[in-house]
Amino acid sequence: MEALALRAEHPEATVLAGGTDIMVFVEGGALELKEVLNIWPCDELRTIEITEGGARIGALATWADVRHHEQLPDSLRECAQTVGADQIQNRGTVGGNIVNASPAGDSLPLWLALDASFELGSVRGRRMVRAEDFWVEYRSTALEKDELLLAVHIDGDPDMQTVYRKVGTRMAQAISKVVFGGAIKTDNGIVTQARLALGSVAPIPVRLKHVEEALLGKPIDPSAADKVNEDIAPIDDIRSTEQYRRSVARRIIRSWLERKARES
Repeated sequence: MEALALRAEHPEATVLAGGTDIMVFVEGGALELKEVLNIWPCDELRTIEITEGGARIGALATWADVRHHEQLPDSLRECAQTVGADQIQNRGTVGGNIVNASPAGDSLPLWLALDASFELGSVRGRRMVRAEDFWVEYRSTALEKDELLLAVHIDGDPDMQTVYRKVGTRMAQAISKVVFGGAIKTDNGIVTQARLALGSVAPIPVRLKHVEEALLGKPIDPSAADKVNEDIAPIDDIRSTEQYRRSVARRIIRSWLERKARES
């Protein structure tokens, strides 16, 4: 792929896909573009493939593509609906949201809940990195300087029940104060798998290991949500307070668990 060769030749260049984040930084004076690698014309990175074991979503698939793809998980399509207005959804890309690595990135906790893997490529070859290992610190990822994100891979376990919830100042077109992705699987009423994650509550999106441990091996217990404070480290900022984020995080998790408990 020509883009990988160009990336190898220009490792310091800013990679431009949809540009919905980068152009905001440029207009605000936070980013100066010196070298740009525009990958928007790379149509081979735009495809969404449904496989027997799940799906492969190209890094340049837009949120409008995801929103209207009926074979993708409902939780992922709901996530796509929260990413700005139609203009942003038509231009913003799945890969851009991931690589931008904002703690408030709309999709990031959901990739953790879906146990997604990211396909990274360079002229040296391709490798897979689990979402859990991709965001290493604030706005920093496991991408090497000569690599591009090519696609996202998710499994298609029909027994895994997933959820997405974003809390912002408005119902839409708002940066998240708390964003939640969850996945749970039961067998005869007993939780056998649980993956829960939050964004906007730490420097990177985080799995809620203490909540998950409290759920496994027993009937769904909504009180497991009380463990969330052991997994997150929110701060006070311009959008919200630490106390509010802790309260909302616990409530949205508990509400989801209560609903799943009634259904099981």
